[in-house]
Amino acid sequence: MLQKLSELFSAQRAPAGYRPGVTLEYLRRNLGLASFTSTGPASAVFSLDASGLEVTIVERTEAQLLMHLVMTEFRIQLPASQQGSARWDLHHRGSIRRTGLACRQRAGEATLLARLEAALAGDASLHEALMALDFKHLRIELQAQQWRVRLEHMGGSEVVNRMPAFRRYIALSPAQRASLFTVLAGLQRVLSGL
Repeated sequence: MLQKLSELFSAQRAPAGYRPGVTLEYLRRNLGLASFTSTGPASAVFSLDASGLEVTIVERTEAQLLMHLVMTEFRIQLPASQQGSARWDLHHRGSIRRTGLACRQRAGEATLLARLEAALAGDASLHEALMALDFKHLRIELQAQQWRVRLEHMGGSEVVNRMPAFRRYIALSPAQRASLFTVLAGLQRVLSGL
């Protein structure tokens, strides 16, 4: 079976020219939070003042042929009131304009999917913030009585090209920053009630 070229060239190692922590430093300035603390060369943590939610940020690289991307992934972990194992991916509906949210189940029971979709649709402020948020990936997992959320935003990332040589950080706008914080706090609220 043929693999994608990017998977073949990456070979589970950091791309040439990758500088761990540089993108996180740009993001730290972008977020402007006093609670932002580095926990390693490519990870950090901060807490949302309003809800006290602890958010972990991890740099993730994706190698291409003559370039690589450094994305930041926001992660939260919450206790779940039930046992089980399930995984869902959320994305925007509509190819040109966003018309709604779609939740695709990757594993687990279908009854949990119906409850999750109802909870997401029932929280108006969370739904509005999710519609405004420019995210690439949003994964929600239930595992060992823990909710785990991984959100990768389009902003807060860096494009590094080798030929011609350039680096470009894609900043989080103030509106996207506010939507991100609203989504993280809203997911904490909704998932704690499931």
